[in-house]
Amino acid sequence: MNDIESSRLALLRFLERVQECDLVRTRRWIADEERREAERRVGEERRPPAPEWLIERGLDRKNTVAVHTGECWDPGKRARPATRAQAIDALRHQVPACTKCRPDTALGIVD
Repeated sequence: MNDIESSRLALLRFLERVQECDLVRTRRWIADEERREAERRVGEERRPPAPEWLIERGLDRKNTVAVHTGECWDPGKRARPATRAQAIDALRHQVPACTKCRPDTALGIVD
């Protein structure tokens, strides 16, 4: 064998080692991604269901500011989950309905 063929074989052996390292790294990335995906699925399964109704309290937390549906995109930071009965009761006691999600319409109690 001459030196050119020998050095070419050495280069191919080097390329093989590099590609084996790349394959190990790629398999590690795949395993990490599979782990993250499994964790995300478990998190979604454990997440409690979204509330159907929300009641937003004022700054003093005593007065009620608005009634929202659970899907409202802007319920405010002080909104807390409520039952359907609580939402109806609040609306009957003149608590304003959110103008963005219209819970009074969803509840069927529009005057």
